[in-house]
Amino acid sequence: MKSYLPLFSLLFILACQSTPTTYDLLITNALIYDGTGSAPVEGSIAINGDTIVAVGPLEAASGTQEVDAGGMAVSPGFINMLSWATESLIEDGRGMSDIKQGVTLEVMGEGWSMGPLNDQMKTDEKASQGDIKFDINWTTLGEYLEFLENKGVSPNIASFVGATTLRIHEIGSVDREPTPEELDNMRTLTRTAMEEGALGIGSSLIYAPAFYAKTDEIIALCKVAAEYGGTYITHMRSEGNKILQAVDEVIEIADQAGIRAEIYHLKAGGQQNWPKMDRVIAKLDSAQKAGIDIAADMYNYVAGATGLDASMPPWVQEGGYKEWAERLQDPEIRSRVKAEMKTDAMDWENLYAAAGSADGLLLVGFKADSLKKYTGKTLAEVAEIRGTDPEDTAMDLVIQDGSRVGTVYFLMSEENIKKQIQLPYITFGSDAGAPAAEGVFLKSSTHPRTYGNFARLLGKYVRDEQVIPLEEAIHKLTLLAANKLNIQNRGKLAPGYYADIVIFDPATIQDHATFEEPHQYATGVQHVFVNGEQVLKDGEHTGATPGKVVRGPGYQE
Repeated sequence: MKSYLPLFSLLFILACQSTPTTYDLLITNALIYDGTGSAPVEGSIAINGDTIVAVGPLEAASGTQEVDAGGMAVSPGFINMLSWATESLIEDGRGMSDIKQGVTLEVMGEGWSMGPLNDQMKTDEKASQGDIKFDINWTTLGEYLEFLENKGVSPNIASFVGATTLRIHEIGSVDREPTPEELDNMRTLTRTAMEEGALGIGSSLIYAPAFYAKTDEIIALCKVAAEYGGTYITHMRSEGNKILQAVDEVIEIADQAGIRAEIYHLKAGGQQNWPKMDRVIAKLDSAQKAGIDIAADMYNYVAGATGLDASMPPWVQEGGYKEWAERLQDPEIRSRVKAEMKTDAMDWENLYAAAGSADGLLLVGFKADSLKKYTGKTLAEVAEIRGTDPEDTAMDLVIQDGSRVGTVYFLMSEENIKKQIQLPYITFGSDAGAPAAEGVFLKSSTHPRTYGNFARLLGKYVRDEQVIPLEEAIHKLTLLAANKLNIQNRGKLAPGYYADIVIFDPATIQDHATFEEPHQYATGVQHVFVNGEQVLKDGEHTGATPGKVVRGPGYQE
């Protein structure tokens, strides 16, 4: 192994003579990637309690617990910028699919957050539950996060407060602007969430009822979040035909609200839109040069995943699922919806059209047991089985399943994925839960990003295709992500930082999940520590649940 010892005088904070030589945990024989993007160095890491206390040669040190890294890569734990582990962690706090990839922080809140909730929202959420059933004994977002911590979870957890959640809380799912009083209430709820530790405002503007929110409404909420040092993070109003206009809206919101902004899962969806990515990047570069703090994250696949609601116009979904399903049973409305599904619309995000055909839609999540036989089949295949055209099949499935039906859409280009990975401001999120490949989770399929997003970056794109160097990838997975979220003392291997640490083999780390067989764990991560406690040992979960709530800069005890 190449020695980097001559760099120690510049790159390491060495333990001083007064530091005790026995630590709670000592990781030795490590090739240390500290999260800053610097070249790796050989050495050891000493931890007391939940905190790193020394990094360096530490030749005379010992540990109550010692772990020999065997010369493998040792880095800060990875940050999942877009997690939907909101329900999977209630069912199974281990967070298996992500822990096995080295993820130590799940960041939630893409438009919908698990609080604040009113009584009607709690009732509706209970009614919409699928394979995973749970009681809702919390009201605010902070109470939900504390519920998870008290229950016991392996990864750390954090969340944005959802702009969709705030809107539903005050005006339900109708298509209208909030009254001044309702907007004031939404601001008050934002303030409460920020003081509870929310990271900022999260939006998802292609979906009803978020689609109904005007730009000014989002700006008003973001101004409150900005007072607390929060971030605006968004699934833009379009990632396809109107992607350039959508980027302009994000820039406007960031500028007008005086807030840093982050674009969720940057992509250009639909083959006709792939060439627009260069213009998107140019817009972001221009905004950054103008002093606007704007960045983006992504997942490393050519397909996204959402529901069949993204194949139907927002107007038919007004009022929520019950009203949507009832409208779809009206022959006149069905005819109109069918025609719009076939149209490559400019006034709403039609992922059915963007996918090119019904062959580009893979059905992965059914609520009704009677429909689970279609799991893993394309919409075209199900339409053929049922003897109906794809548009009618989609509408019928929504009605019969009692849900929006989980769907994978093939939309993006491999060339753009590689181009985006190289952007200096890109970080990474799975846009998925953190399930286990067992039990209730096997009742439904999922997108392979659930089990492979981070390992795929480090294996396919870093090691095999050398799109970016390993130290740069680790920086994007760790310190860059923490800095974007204004999270302190995480994302770096240095004294005073929390001991969220992953030990993995760069030569073998690999994703195995496929669209056909997605419930397959990644391999190559050997050990994971969260807050100084080992949760993965020799690739196997220890059962430990040391995860804590990570709160934003506005937190007030």
